[in-house]
Amino acid sequence: MLEPDTIVALSTPSGESAVALIRLSGPSCARLSEQLMDRSEALRPRYAYYASYHAIDGEILDDCLFTYFVAGKSYTGDAMLEIAPHGNPLIVQKILTDLLARGCRSAQPGEFTRQAFLNGKLDLSQAEAVADLIHTRSERGLEVARRQLHGAVGRKISLLTEQLLAVQARLEAYIDFPEEDLPTEEEAGPAADLVVLIHQINEMVETRRYSALLHEGIRVLIVGKPNAGKSSLLNALTGTDRSIVSDLPGTTRDYVSDRLEINGWCLEILDTAGLREGGDDIEQIGMARTLELAESADLFLLVVDAAAPSPALPEDLLSHMRADNTLVLENKSDLPAAVPHPACLPDCPHISTSFSDGSGLADVRQGVGSLIESGLSLPGADGIVVNARHAAALEKAAASLETARKRLSEGEYAEFVAAELREAVHSLGEVVGKIDNERMLDSLFQQFCIGK
Repeated sequence: MLEPDTIVALSTPSGESAVALIRLSGPSCARLSEQLMDRSEALRPRYAYYASYHAIDGEILDDCLFTYFVAGKSYTGDAMLEIAPHGNPLIVQKILTDLLARGCRSAQPGEFTRQAFLNGKLDLSQAEAVADLIHTRSERGLEVARRQLHGAVGRKISLLTEQLLAVQARLEAYIDFPEEDLPTEEEAGPAADLVVLIHQINEMVETRRYSALLHEGIRVLIVGKPNAGKSSLLNALTGTDRSIVSDLPGTTRDYVSDRLEINGWCLEILDTAGLREGGDDIEQIGMARTLELAESADLFLLVVDAAAPSPALPEDLLSHMRADNTLVLENKSDLPAAVPHPACLPDCPHISTSFSDGSGLADVRQGVGSLIESGLSLPGADGIVVNARHAAALEKAAASLETARKRLSEGEYAEFVAAELREAVHSLGEVVGKIDNERMLDSLFQQFCIGK
């Protein structure tokens, strides 16, 4: 039987750095650690050694830190070796080439985490959290990813599964041992239990919308008439000259975007083409694009020129703007002709601003933060957020439970109900990537004295 591969990969970004990290995982790690350091005795696990790296031809490539992890007590569950050389790309490449010459194989994308999942070190939701932790752009995203990495989703799924298995065990026992003195379906109350389970699962599915907000950012659309100060607002919020500012109306022909963070949330701010009647063909295309972006926007910042009449906005835009997702920014409030505009979207919060001198900018940030916290705060005390894959599996589970509930209410055979429950257990198992049939048997024997 061939020995499994030992995989190797650079775990730090390519390019120059003070230190790089090269990771190996597989059965050859113990032997390689001794060869690379030119030692005759085994390395102490989880202990950093400072030593020279000896190439296969005897050349010393660099002075490195070596850390060895025994199988079962490493990230992947297999034996691992971490090598930390200086972050010179030439040194890194020479070490990788040497390791390949010694029989290692280049790891595929995500292969270390995949091996951790296959070895039972992580469930599938935790494995997904590793990628989320690397790619998320906000503090809130990090918070959710950390909870998921520590098993929050898995624990919730385990709790739901245990409750479902308890219902299934009662029904399975009734099917297999109808002559025993077991409670009837209705007396045992499985229908009521199923209603509670369906509600809990649907609550988890509802958190799916937070996943995109956390990982892609909250889309904030700056809208208003030309020359109201939309581009100045984008520049003031981001602290850059991202958008061209001009007294000429219609300068912004297409949207310009940038990112910033408010209250731990990542925001994508989009400065859009000014909305007005007329304009040339290109400006008309830009205004149409603004209305298109409004379809997917989460928040709106309506910039109003306080020294001009209130703007007339298209109905296609107004239909998306509400008190819980829109701020009205009365800009140029420092001008002598400036007056309040209380009749412009009267139900929405109004803030007096002057982007030319920065007044009101702190209030804008606070207002945006308040809209986010009131409408987008993390659900539940556990802060669990499911992704699209989780939601699809949970929806299948809820559908099976709803079918089971209907069959119970219609008095169908318990066997048909039990089949739907087994399907729901399978769907819940898809979330974490494992299904344990032994757990159903354990639950059954704990509840009933079978064969007494």
